[in-house]
Amino acid sequence: MHPSEVLFQGNRQPLLLPACDHYAGSEKLMRKSIALQQELGPLFDITLDCEDGASAGNEIEHARLVAALVQSDENKFSRLGARVHDIASPHFVSDVEIICTAASKLAYIVLPKVHSAKEVTAAIKLINTHASKAGRKDLPVHVLIETHEALHEAYAIAALPQVQCLSFGIMDFVSSHYGAIPASAMRTPGQFTHPLVVRAKLEVAAACHAHGKVPSHNVTTDIKDAAVAANDAQRAAAEFGFTRMWSIHPDQIKPIIKTFTPRMSEVNDATAILVEAAAVQWGPISQNGRLHDRASYRYYWTVLQRAKLAGLSLPEAAQSLLNGNTK
Repeated sequence: MHPSEVLFQGNRQPLLLPACDHYAGSEKLMRKSIALQQELGPLFDITLDCEDGASAGNEIEHARLVAALVQSDENKFSRLGARVHDIASPHFVSDVEIICTAASKLAYIVLPKVHSAKEVTAAIKLINTHASKAGRKDLPVHVLIETHEALHEAYAIAALPQVQCLSFGIMDFVSSHYGAIPASAMRTPGQFTHPLVVRAKLEVAAACHAHGKVPSHNVTTDIKDAAVAANDAQRAAAEFGFTRMWSIHPDQIKPIIKTFTPRMSEVNDATAILVEAAAVQWGPISQNGRLHDRASYRYYWTVLQRAKLAGLSLPEAAQSLLNGNTK
């Protein structure tokens, strides 16, 4: 049996996505981002933005541009997603209808400003109606948690089978408190210390992990210093359990990927532990004075998967494990 089958015993394995979700709105920035993805490989996703990217009166043409880019040969890895207008917008339905013409190569659709699991379910029904016309079933959906109501129903939203990722929208969330949370809580260090923002982030991360989905951390608005994004990513991962983060500037992409990628020392430890575990048919082992069993094996298995997703050059033994060779 493949290690993943042994370790998860038929249960749904946690989803894994590239660690960086890069947002691009204008045609110039979309094409520049796609060119960078072609250069680096599918190490990060690109979300083509209709909500903030389309100028007033140009919504239909912008959606058509997004669909054309997704369907084009430039979308080499099929890792382009799209954020549509919010469900209450008069442009939501046309966004979905137009963009889903490219559903066969679309990585996901992002739903902003939702208020309930019921609302997300209705949106997914519409998405499925149009995506099926392009031959796509169960198109992944990412949901922005940026309203009080959505945060309250984060667990129910994460539980929806087609939902792949919950992404925290800090700016709209803070703004929705109408001054009760200071503007300083939209950025570091306040975003990691203000109790209401900390609570929101923890709820989003916990809801995702409870259902094997991916929690995506909010944007870093400082685009002049990439070290700020790297620091935010480090805290988001180490202190809040996020496994993915937004980027809004090309200079933020590499620092975010690097921060979320397991270190080679972790990869080597994981490889050594899992090789020994496989040799005893996944029974308990003792290594360096520490007991390991299937609970820790699942952790180290995820380390290897994340390292592979990030494009690390893995030890031969790790590659063999990932390929299902446990002999």
